[in-house]
Amino acid sequence: MEDKNLGLENISEAALSRLGYMLDNAECGWKQLAKAVAEQPQFCYSDREMTDCSLKVLSPHGSPGRYLLALLADRGCTLAFLLQCLKKIEHREAVGFLTMNVMEQIDIIQQPQSQRIAEGSPVVLSCKAVGPVELQYQWFKGKDEMPEGNSPDLVFNRASPAQQGYYICRVSSGDKYIFSNWAHVYLLRSGGASADSSSSYFPSTASGLNITQQPRPQALMEGDTLCLECSAQANPPPQFQWYFNKELMPKCIRNFLKIPCITTADRGIYACRVYNLYHEMWSDQVQVNIGPGSCSESSWEKTAVDNPEANLKQMGDCCATDKVALLIGNMNYLHHRQLRAPMADVHELTNLLRQLDFKVVSLLDLNWQEMHSAVTEFLLLLDRGVYGLLYFAGHGYENYGNSFMVPIDAPASYTFKHCLWVQEVLQRMQERQTGLNVFLLDMCRKRNPNDEGIPQPDPLRVTANIVFGYATCVDAEAFEVNKDDLSNGIFMSFLKKRLMEPEKVTVILDKVAEDMGRCEITRGRQALELRSNLSERRALTDKIQAPACQIAASTRNLQWAIAHVLPESRCLQFECGVTVQLGFAAEFSNIMIIYTQILETPTDIVSCSAQLSDFTEGPEVDLKRSNQESLHEAESFLLTIDDLLPLKQPQLFTRISALQRLKKELSFTVCLHYKYGNLDEELLEEKRITVGKPLVSKLNLHEPRLFHSSSSDQQMSSFLDSSSFSESFRANLPDLKQNFIGSASTSLPNYRVPMESFACFGLKNEPEETLCPEFLESEEPPAIKSLPSASSEELPFKFSNFQNSI
Repeated sequence: MEDKNLGLENISEAALSRLGYMLDNAECGWKQLAKAVAEQPQFCYSDREMTDCSLKVLSPHGSPGRYLLALLADRGCTLAFLLQCLKKIEHREAVGFLTMNVMEQIDIIQQPQSQRIAEGSPVVLSCKAVGPVELQYQWFKGKDEMPEGNSPDLVFNRASPAQQGYYICRVSSGDKYIFSNWAHVYLLRSGGASADSSSSYFPSTASGLNITQQPRPQALMEGDTLCLECSAQANPPPQFQWYFNKELMPKCIRNFLKIPCITTADRGIYACRVYNLYHEMWSDQVQVNIGPGSCSESSWEKTAVDNPEANLKQMGDCCATDKVALLIGNMNYLHHRQLRAPMADVHELTNLLRQLDFKVVSLLDLNWQEMHSAVTEFLLLLDRGVYGLLYFAGHGYENYGNSFMVPIDAPASYTFKHCLWVQEVLQRMQERQTGLNVFLLDMCRKRNPNDEGIPQPDPLRVTANIVFGYATCVDAEAFEVNKDDLSNGIFMSFLKKRLMEPEKVTVILDKVAEDMGRCEITRGRQALELRSNLSERRALTDKIQAPACQIAASTRNLQWAIAHVLPESRCLQFECGVTVQLGFAAEFSNIMIIYTQILETPTDIVSCSAQLSDFTEGPEVDLKRSNQESLHEAESFLLTIDDLLPLKQPQLFTRISALQRLKKELSFTVCLHYKYGNLDEELLEEKRITVGKPLVSKLNLHEPRLFHSSSSDQQMSSFLDSSSFSESFRANLPDLKQNFIGSASTSLPNYRVPMESFACFGLKNEPEETLCPEFLESEEPPAIKSLPSASSEELPFKFSNFQNSI
C-alpha cells in the first residue's frame, strides 16, 4: 500500500483529537467537511449518523469533529482524501496541522520484529510508517544497504545462513528520515538448536504461529465493559478476527476486544481466529456471563430452597441502564364504537410507572400516522440495557399469531395495512439491544374476517428478554365497565394492585391472571394470557444503574425532555390595572390544561374574568367546555389542584387535547372582561399570547418519518429556545443548536400516509370489545374506579408555577 493511501486509523489518537477539536466550530467545521466528503458515495452518511455526531457535545469530553473522523476511518478514508477535502472547505488551520504535524512528520506505526525461524522457512520483516504523501523505505543489514529492500516489507522466501543477522529500516521523505528498531533474524538449524529451545518459542516448527496469551472467561454485570485479549507471535505478523457465538464480528480485527456498556445480549461464547499468510490457529473458546442470569439453574434452585430471602437479593442484582414506557390509549374512534376505559387506564399506569422511575410518554387518541411516529420516537429512547414497556388500550385483533393495534382513523373494514403491527414493533425494539421488552396489550384478540393477509415478519432474535401480557386469550374479547368517566378496564383493575411488587415481571402477570381467575365476574369471560422467554429475574422495580457510556444516557434524557416541556407560568398586566396569571398543567403527554386566575384588581372594578379564545388550528378545544370554573366541568377528570391554587380569586380552566396535531406554535387570545361599578356596560381588553410548542407537539408526530430516525433540528432548536429550558443546562451546551441536523419528521413523497376517512356502513364485521350484561347487572361489581394512587401533593402533574415539566 502506498503511503498516500494510508487510512486515518494510522494517525495517532493525539493527532486525531487535535484535528477533531479544530473541526468543532459552526462556520468552517465538521458539518462542512461532511458535505465535502459526501462527493464520494462511500462517505455519504445518514441523518441518524449525523445526528449522533451532533449529540457528542452532550458528553463532557465529546467532540463531533472527532466522531466524524472516526466514521471516516471506519469507511477507509485516506489521508490524501482528507487533506483534499480540508483544502476544499478552506480550513487552513486543519490543513496546516495535517501537513506539518501529521503528513510531514514521519511516524513508524509498525516496527519490525526479531524472529527465530527454521532454515528454509519464509521470513517477512515489516515496517509501516505514516507521514508525508511520498515515503521511501530502505532496508539495511548491519551497515550494508540492501538493494532489494525498497518497500515496507522485506521478504526472504527461503531463509539461509546468509540471511541471519540484524536488520533496520530507514523511512525518509526529502531531507527528513527516521530509523526503525533493530530486528534480529536468528536461524534455527536442524542440528544446531535443542528441541527445548525450539519448542519454547514455537510449539511446532511447522506451525510458525503461536498464541502467547489466551482470552479468559469473565463474569460481569450489565453496564460493565467487556475486555478480551489474545496475543500471538508469528512470521509474517499475525492478524486477528473475533467471533461471537460462532458468528463473525466484522469490525473486531485487533488482538483485543472491547465492548462498553454490555447487556445480556452480549452473553455467550467468544473466540479469536489468528492467522497470517501461511498459518491459522484458533484461541480458546471462552464463556462470558453477564448478570445473575449467568448463574446455572441449580444455583438458582439452591438459593430459593436454602434461603427464601435470597430471591429478592438476587433479583436486586438485575439493573437497567434506564426505563422507558410508551402508553397509548385510543378511545374516540371515528368509525367504531367509542371506548371509555383507556383514559383512566393510561393515567393509572402512568402514575405507577413514574414511581418506578420510568420515563413515561402517555398519549390518547392517535391516528395511524401518529401511532407510527410515536413508536419511532419511542425507539430512540431505547438502547443497551434499557427496559422498554409498551402499553396499548383500545380496539385490536389477532390473525394467525400476529397482533394488531387499531388507530382511531381506521376504516370500518380495516386490515393490517391500517393498523400497527405488534410483532414489527418488537423486532425494532430488539435492534436497540434492550435489557427487557414488555408488551401489555389491553385489547381484543378476535380474528378479523376482513383481513386475509398474512404479513411475514423477519426472524426475531433470540434475546430471552421478551414478555407479552395479553388482557385476554386468543380469539376472545377484552371487557370494560361502562360505569363512569374514571372506570378502569378489567385488566388494569387487577394489574394496578400488583404492579409495584418487587417480583419478576412474569410472576407479577401470573398473579394478575390468578386474581382474574378467582373473580366470579371475569371467570369464563376474560383470562389473561402470558407469553415470555424471559430467562432472568428481571422486575419493573429493578434499580437504574448509569451506563458507562454517558453520551447515550444524556442523549436519551434530552430526547425524552423534548416531549415534556410545559410553557412557563406568566403574569399578564392589562391597561385597566388587572393582573392575570396564566398557568399550565399536563394531564397526558398530548393533553394540556390552561388556567387563568385574577391576581390583582383595582378597587373601582367590581367584576372581571379572563377567558381564552381563538386557538391555533390543529389541537382540539371544546368551546362549550372551555373557560370553566372547575376542572371537572372542563372535562378534566384526573387532575386535582385544590391544594395547589388558592380559591380566593376567580379562576377558569380550558382543556386542550390532540397536541400532536399542532403544526406551528400554539397561540391564543386572553380576553379580559371587566366592569366598573359606575358603568353598566362590560368592557373588553385582549392580549395575543404565543407559548411555543408544548409537550409532545415538538415531535411533529403528524409528519411521516422513516424508521430509526430522530427528531429534527428545528424541534431541538425550538426546545432549546424555550423559556422553560434550564438555564444551567443551556449554559453547558452553548453550540447545541448549531450542531443538531437531520430530521425524523421530514416529509417523504412516497411514504405511506394515513387512510382517507371511509363512510361507516355498519359495524357488524368489526372485532371490538363488548360490554358484558352480567358484569353490569352484578350485585357486587368489582371496585374498578380509578383514582390516583398518590395524594394530591404527590401527583406528578403539577401546575407550571410549581413545576414546569412533567
